Amino acid sequence: MPIVVDIDVMLAKRKMSVGELAERVGITPANLAVLKNGRAKAVRFTTLAALCDVLDCQPGDLLRWEAEGTHPRAGGRPPAGGDAE
Repeated sequence: MPIVVDIDVMLAKRKMSVGELAERVGITPANLAVLKNGRAKAVRFTTLAALCDVLDCQPGDLLRWEAEGTHPRAGGRPPAGGDAE
């Protein structure tokens, strides 16, 4: 899927654990892990809004688009200029 979720980045910036974020947003840690690991097929706007509220960020800080097959989780080639380890 060409939409990449960057929750890890915001968690690190906010020095917050997945468990704390899940509790504050009101979702289970398992559901947050599905979203965080790029396995989610959809996200509700209410959940996205809660994530943005808790992390004090914009939706664009959490979501970005990449062309098909360019993200390592997609099993494709790395982005141009990236290492192919």
